[in-house]
Amino acid sequence: MTSTLGRLWKNEYFKTTIMIIVIVAVVFGFWFGLQTALGTEYPALAVASGSMCIPQHMACDGWSHPFERTLHKGDLIIVQGVRPEDIYAAPFNESGRSGDIIVFRRGTDGELIVHRAIAKQLTGGKWFFTTKGDANSSQDPEQVSQDDVIGRVVLRIPWVGHLALFMRNSSAIYIILAIIILLVIVEFIIPSLRTRKIETEPAENLESAPQT
Repeated sequence: MTSTLGRLWKNEYFKTTIMIIVIVAVVFGFWFGLQTALGTEYPALAVASGSMCIPQHMACDGWSHPFERTLHKGDLIIVQGVRPEDIYAAPFNESGRSGDIIVFRRGTDGELIVHRAIAKQLTGGKWFFTTKGDANSSQDPEQVSQDDVIGRVVLRIPWVGHLALFMRNSSAIYIILAIIILLVIVEFIIPSLRTRKIETEPAENLESAPQT
């Protein structure tokens, strides 16, 4: 058994396969670990619209003023599960405390929205929130039930979310496939061709050697 594993470990294909499995396991383990630690099914999300971005002397693109307190398209946000009674609701205020930015589902398709809670009320034993995008001129037309709240934004990381948004683009799939094919060629095909060339060279030299 030990000798078999030793031979397998010397095989480059086997080591590469094990490395890929380990990377996938680490990624999924990290994701599920975040879900458990933060208490929500969506612990990290990419901001896909500019409804939370307030322009300041420039276009609201997330690149020109990435560290403002509101959100920008392409931000990666970290979301934490929260009890509805603990959500602070108040309009955006540049000089004072603003309401919490929450992630919630909207509509029959369950689209995820990231807006600020600006008011809340307790009705029939449930909390309902009035929400608004900081860049929008008016509040959202419908209130958000506590049952639709995913969590509260506790951290934003500028720019990193652009990668996730790029992955959602259909053309990104072809680019990723091209990268994978290129890696396979570099990692497997080219080394294999070199090995075959080295193995055939001694035989060719022996055939062409002059006889004495």
